[in-house]
Amino acid sequence: MAADATLRDRLELGLDAPICLTWELTWACNLACVHCLSSSGRRDPDELSTAEARAVIDELASMRVFYVNVGGGEPTIRRDFFDLLAYAVDRGVGVKFSTNGTRMTPARSREVAALSYVDVQVSIDGADPAVNDAIRGPGAYDAAVRALATLADAGVEDVKVSVVVTRHNVAQLDELAALAASVGARLRLTRLRPSGRGVDTYDELRPTPAQARDLYRWLRDHPETLTGDSFFHLSALGQPLDGLNLCGAGRVVCLIDPVGDVYACPFAIHEEFYAGSVRADGGFTAVWRTAPRFLELRRPGSAGACATCGSWDACRGGCMAAKFFTGLPLDGPDPECVHGHGTAPRPVALRPRHGREVVAAVPAAT
Repeated sequence: MAADATLRDRLELGLDAPICLTWELTWACNLACVHCLSSSGRRDPDELSTAEARAVIDELASMRVFYVNVGGGEPTIRRDFFDLLAYAVDRGVGVKFSTNGTRMTPARSREVAALSYVDVQVSIDGADPAVNDAIRGPGAYDAAVRALATLADAGVEDVKVSVVVTRHNVAQLDELAALAASVGARLRLTRLRPSGRGVDTYDELRPTPAQARDLYRWLRDHPETLTGDSFFHLSALGQPLDGLNLCGAGRVVCLIDPVGDVYACPFAIHEEFYAGSVRADGGFTAVWRTAPRFLELRRPGSAGACATCGSWDACRGGCMAAKFFTGLPLDGPDPECVHGHGTAPRPVALRPRHGREVVAAVPAAT
């Protein structure tokens, strides 16, 4: 159900702890998806150690964070990933982790099945190899489908098929929903953002205005589909979509990157949204509760350039990351504003804060 205005207004002022957060455990990845928001591929040798990661989990447990969205990179590449997964669950912190599926062996799937409060999301960006592999690389579709079958055979429940909606797969949503259902999984759709490698492919991959309207109608007809509030900018087309329908950056969500840096927005790993480090005094708790960037985002704001638009209460101006990476003002309309108010000439080449000059070999699959 869509959140009422009172709840939304309260959440815009921030909470003492995030409802959930995204944690990119590593930049290492054995794929090179053309829309990767973090430009992943190589690990940073300064990524958090196992002990440091456990300390962060302890903090999250003390703060009573409901769950973490773990990603990367490909998180299963970290040799301690499954140990950290079990540690988080033991401390009462739920984990939703995203994987490309290439390393989900039967043994690893059984490890996941033995844990409670763990949610697995397998990334697929097309209902067939032609569409998917053009984005995720040769063989990626077959590997993901095998992983879904392996997880199902191991008894892992409520697996998600996670899809970034593009102009090439938006017409395949029924097929993707059927694929998920065929292995007892659920469909989860997320929005393409122009960050990381997505800066270079955003204009090519983002849905057209006509497709955005089709997507809105499809979501209205399929309320069982998960979206994580990715498409609240489409609520300006009529009845609000289910969810909070607001930008939760620094208010109810944030991101921790592999080296422990904390950012307000899970989709904007850039110094503009940098808030602090879990390695500093006070750890993550101090960053969340006292970082000037977070406090600034929690101040009551105005509609800015959207003040005269009758759809402001429905879409709240859209996605902060999408605006930032397309060179639009943060208090202006979304670049995919359904009324056409936010059109930008092209994405600006603003790269994530982490550097690509520090590289190390990605470990081979085991």
